Amino acid sequence: MRPDTPAENVDHTAEAARLERTAGLYPEDAEALLLQAAAHLELSGDRPAATALYDRLLSSSADLENPYLVRALKASNLWEYGHEAEARAIIEGVRAASPRDPAPWVIVAEALESHDELEQAQETFTEGARLLLTDVPEPPYSTHPLLFGRHRVRRMLGVAHDEWDILADTLHSMPISLDELHDPKRVWSLGSENPAELEAEISRLRAELGAYREALSRPFPVAVLHWTGDELAELTTAYPSLSAEYPSHEEHLTTIEASLRELSSSGTPNLGIVTGTVPSYEAFAASEGASPEDATLLPQYATTLAARGRAVAWPPQRGAGCWCGSGAVYGDCHGIESQA
Repeated sequence: MRPDTPAENVDHTAEAARLERTAGLYPEDAEALLLQAAAHLELSGDRPAATALYDRLLSSSADLENPYLVRALKASNLWEYGHEAEARAIIEGVRAASPRDPAPWVIVAEALESHDELEQAQETFTEGARLLLTDVPEPPYSTHPLLFGRHRVRRMLGVAHDEWDILADTLHSMPISLDELHDPKRVWSLGSENPAELEAEISRLRAELGAYREALSRPFPVAVLHWTGDELAELTTAYPSLSAEYPSHEEHLTTIEASLRELSSSGTPNLGIVTGTVPSYEAFAASEGASPEDATLLPQYATTLAARGRAVAWPPQRGAGCWCGSGAVYGDCHGIESQA
């Protein structure tokens, strides 16, 4: 579901079923697709079915990309329909495992917060921040919710700002400040019986929600197709006519960077790169009833990979490795010209 799609326009049960079918067709993307399906089941109110999907992923023989994310989501879901003890046990397990991805930290902390465990929520947010942000020159975008959530809980607890709270204020880009957004009085006012107070707060929330949706409501990335050296050699050997599209791997990489920079300079937002594989491309061509030698399939294949969540944002974050897979930092590799 697109973030800006109104919930009332979605049949969550049907969408969950569609995503499950898609996961069967694309097993390499099953984890991401089944997590989306579970989210729709939660929205539909069928929380036991969502738990069944989380269990299906956790019991799978395939290695999960982020098992702690799945566990965190399962815990949050379980607590919502009366399985508090099991949820708490899973949350403690996630915290003890100290995952290097911020998402599980945010989910378990928010689960604690939503059940008025504010002190535990603050501790969890802080543990995650300490693990992921100590000695980091610039917080990656993925860690921002960790800082924002920590700020919110500490504001509710009336704790004085510290360096991470100040950093959260700096990273926050909405017109309204985090202090005002997280003001406990605003939350309490929603329980007021005074119509004027309620109307004023609803107006503020609508304005903030509009800004939040604008920030989130991005279409699938405009994705450029990337082949590793081995995959490209296999592709052009199997389908020689595609050599016209890819004279050499070095030229292929140069063309990708040049295309993305041109799109960026023209104002195109949300750019990304998807990496193809020959078996996946052949399966896509078969699903389209076409030959893999048909070069017009290549951009369609890229769009399909992006729609399945396979796109990596371009340009990489500062200090991140280059998208080409060289192992070098982007700024010292294909990004070097952009800093000239």
